[in-house]
Amino acid sequence: MLLFLSAVAVGLVLLVFSADAFIDGAVGIATKYHVPKILIGTLIIGVGTSAPEMVVSALSALAGSPGIALGNAYGSNIVNITLVLGITALIAPIVIQKDALKADFPWLIGVTALTVILMIDGHLGRLDAIILLMVLLANIATQIHLTKTHTKAITENSLPTTHKEIEPKEDNELPSPDEIHIGKSLIGLIIGLVVMIASSRLVVWGSVELARLWGLSDLIIGLTIVAIGTSLPELVSSVIAARRDEFDLAFGNVLGSNIFNTLAVVGIAAAIEPMAVNAEILNRDILVMSALTIALFLLSVLALKGNGKIGRGVGIGFITCFIGYSVWLVISATA
Repeated sequence: MLLFLSAVAVGLVLLVFSADAFIDGAVGIATKYHVPKILIGTLIIGVGTSAPEMVVSALSALAGSPGIALGNAYGSNIVNITLVLGITALIAPIVIQKDALKADFPWLIGVTALTVILMIDGHLGRLDAIILLMVLLANIATQIHLTKTHTKAITENSLPTTHKEIEPKEDNELPSPDEIHIGKSLIGLIIGLVVMIASSRLVVWGSVELARLWGLSDLIIGLTIVAIGTSLPELVSSVIAARRDEFDLAFGNVLGSNIFNTLAVVGIAAAIEPMAVNAEILNRDILVMSALTIALFLLSVLALKGNGKIGRGVGIGFITCFIGYSVWLVISATA
């Protein structure tokens, strides 16, 4: 047991430092190429920090544990909204971007509905997996198109660098694109991502072994310990981004990660090994995930009509939802 506890502790420490390097690299690349940070958060950080979910679910499918594979994906989505956004909002109010409502939320709501349709027959086969992965490719293509369009508009409307006077920047202000070393940013991004994946795997391994010692089912392990463990990159990245006032990165991180979890994580697992869908997943977990997704959308719309921020009160509400859902899982497990 001491070995498993040590693995969790070491993994958490590595996660903090790797997420810091990862955020530095992502922000540097976004600044260098005039890419909107909301898209960096959705595409690069959102997809990159979902890599642990993808690896764990794929390995679980190969090992014949569909409960861990599906529970990991949907449990992570629930954790992202309730715990990641909740804790981020407690640190500082999250600024809601109109781009997220127009571009990301329709995708997230749409793929959530698609998941329900594909799983309602109680089975996920390879045809279902192909559908999910094709929709993922369409989403990535759309994000790339939006990025290119935005970059082109910035380039056409900006003055040449030689005509700009470079002023001293404040401590919390991003450097100008000319001051960014792209090689250093890429190295930080890649190393940070690799260490995040490895350290997350270490945390999950130690946590799963501890859970098995305590006699929990695969589905409960996937929805709780594995889901929280593989969501640690999103949590750490979002918290660090929020502390640096990069709220659009934090928000885009969660939206992009949930889209990727729903499409890629489940799609890859089902492509490797078709699986039966436990009725509990539809009646409890996907229901909770769908309700939280709609609630987040409505709260974002209301925020834009007000001060444009999700405040600490909403953050406390999300964390309360996480606690309530966890209690529900414990009751289900004991029953």
